[in-house]
Amino acid sequence: MFLYAYEILGLFKIVADKTPYLTMEEITRAIRIGPSRLGHPCFYHQKDIKLENLIIKQGEQIMLNSVEEINGEIMVNCGVLRNHQNHSFTLPLSQEGEFYECDDEHIYTLKEIVQWKIPKNRTRTVKLTDFSNKWDLTNPFPKGFYGAVILKPVYEIQGVMKFRKDIVRILPSLDVEVKDITDSYDSNWFLQLLSTQDLFEMTSKEFPVVAEVIEAPQGNQLPRNVLQPGKTIVIHKKCQASRILASEIRSNFPKRHFLIPPSYKGKFKRRPREFPTPYDLGIAKSEKEPLHVVATKAFHSPHDELSSVSAGDQFLVQHSQTTEVLCEGIKKVVNVLACEKILKKSYEAALLPLYMEGDFVEVIHDKKQYQISELCAQFHLPFNVKVSVRDLFTEEDILAATPGLRLEEAITDSYLLISDFANPKECWEIPAGRVNMTVQLVNNLSGDPGSFLVKTLVEEIPEEQYYMMRRYENSFSYPPPRPPKHPSVEETKLSLLNLAEEKTVGLPKSPKSLHVDRSKKLHSSQAGLDSKVPVGCQNDLADLEKDKRKTGKTAVAGTSASTEIFKNEKRQK
Repeated sequence: MFLYAYEILGLFKIVADKTPYLTMEEITRAIRIGPSRLGHPCFYHQKDIKLENLIIKQGEQIMLNSVEEINGEIMVNCGVLRNHQNHSFTLPLSQEGEFYECDDEHIYTLKEIVQWKIPKNRTRTVKLTDFSNKWDLTNPFPKGFYGAVILKPVYEIQGVMKFRKDIVRILPSLDVEVKDITDSYDSNWFLQLLSTQDLFEMTSKEFPVVAEVIEAPQGNQLPRNVLQPGKTIVIHKKCQASRILASEIRSNFPKRHFLIPPSYKGKFKRRPREFPTPYDLGIAKSEKEPLHVVATKAFHSPHDELSSVSAGDQFLVQHSQTTEVLCEGIKKVVNVLACEKILKKSYEAALLPLYMEGDFVEVIHDKKQYQISELCAQFHLPFNVKVSVRDLFTEEDILAATPGLRLEEAITDSYLLISDFANPKECWEIPAGRVNMTVQLVNNLSGDPGSFLVKTLVEEIPEEQYYMMRRYENSFSYPPPRPPKHPSVEETKLSLLNLAEEKTVGLPKSPKSLHVDRSKKLHSSQAGLDSKVPVGCQNDLADLEKDKRKTGKTAVAGTSASTEIFKNEKRQK
C-alpha cells in the first residue's frame, strides 16, 4: 500500500469497472455528471432500451451529459452517436437494467481521476501510461512494477472558523464527534470562500467584484505584488484568450514547455526543422517559399522509377503525386513526393517514396526577425524558432535562455482578468485552470471601471500539463504504411564526422530567394563540415548537434492532498 499526493506527475488510463449499475439513479449517486468534458461518463446496456422514438441497441455507447428536472421528474440527458450524428434522449432515474462502464481511451491526471472518475463507495483501477516514463522524475512505484494500481481516495475537510480568515484542515483520521448547528448560527458570520474555479463558474453579469486574497497561488510567473494574502483585488471578468504552445528544442528529456501570449514583445529568428520522411516534407511545404532540405540519411530505392538518396543530397520540395513502379513484373501505383535535386550546375527531377525512411534537415535562407504574431500569420505550425531579441518590457524573459523553440499550436484557454484594487487600470490575465487561489468576496464594484491595460506573462508549464493540453487538441496524421524493406536498402546515418570526409560540391546558380551567402566565414567549430552542404545548412546541422548535447533540469512541487494506492499483483516477471 502506498500514499501519494494526488498531483503526482503522471498520466493514467482508466480500467473500466466490470461491476454493473442496476439503475440510472445508482449511476448519478456514484458518479459526477457535469458540464466539464470530464463530466460525461459513458455506459452501455446489456439489452435494447426501447424509447418513444428511439431504440438504444444492446452494447451501444450512451453518454450521460447532465441531470435536470423535467416536468417535475429528475431526468438524465443522454446521447448516442450514429453515423457522426448525435441523437439526444432522456432517461428517468428509475430506469432499470445492467449498465456497464465503456472502455475509456483518454488519459487523465491523478487529480482529475480523484475529482471526476472515482465512483462513491467504489475503487478505481488505473494503468500508468508510457508518457510518464519520459519525465526525468523519481518513479513512485516499486522497481520492476508494470501492473495496474487501485486508487482509493483519502479526503480531508477544509473549513473556516467564526471571525477567522485562515482555512482549517481536518484530517479524516481525527476521531471527533460533530454536531450540526447550522440552524442556530447566521452563515454571514463565516467567510464565504471561493476558489479560482468557483470564480470562473460565476455568471458574466456578476463581475466585476472586489475580493480579498486568503490563500495566494504558488509560482514565480505570477504578479506577486498583486496576488498576496490579505491583498484586495478587483476581478473584472472571465474571458477566453489565445496562447501559443511551445516546447524547447532538445533531444533529451525533460523538455521545457511554455504558453506564449500574442502580446510577447521579443523577436524570433527561424530555426531548421527536421523531417523523418518525405511524407512530412509534403505536409510542411508552403506556397510562400520553396522548402529546401538536405538529406542526412542514405536510401537506396528498390525501384528504377524512384530516386535513391545519398547523405548530403539537397532537394527543393515540389508536390505529392502518384507514379507507377514495376514490382516483380506487376505494375503498382505508389505515392511519391516530387522534388528537384540540386546538382553542381543544374537541377534534376527526383521522385521520393512517401514511406522512405530518410532524415532531412531544412536549410534556412530567411534571416528576418519576426514577432510571434507575424510567425503565426505567415507560417504553418509547428515551426522552429530561436529568440533573437528578448522581450525588453518584462523583467525576466524566460524564453531568451532557451536554445530553440518549437511553436506547436495555437490554443484558447480560460482566464480571469485581475487587478490591484489600488490600481484597477492595470490588469493581469490569470489562468483559471492552473492557478489555485482562495478569495473572500468583499462587494461588487460599482460604477463603470472604464478601459484598462491588460498585461500578460509567458507561462512555463510542467510536462504533465503540456500533455493535458495536447491530448485532446490534436488528431495526428501518420504516413502511409511502409512496405517490407527491400534487401538492398542501404541505411547509413549521416553524422557530422561523415560530412567532414565528403568532397566539395557547389550549388548551381539559383533564384534570388534561394541565394546562399558564401561570404560568411565558418565558425571554427564548423570548419570541418563538408562543403558539399551549403554554409547555411552547415550552420543548421552544427546547431542541431550542439542542442542535442545540452541537458536541463526541472523542479517539481507536490501538494498536500493524497490518494491511497494499492498494488495489483500483476508485475513484470
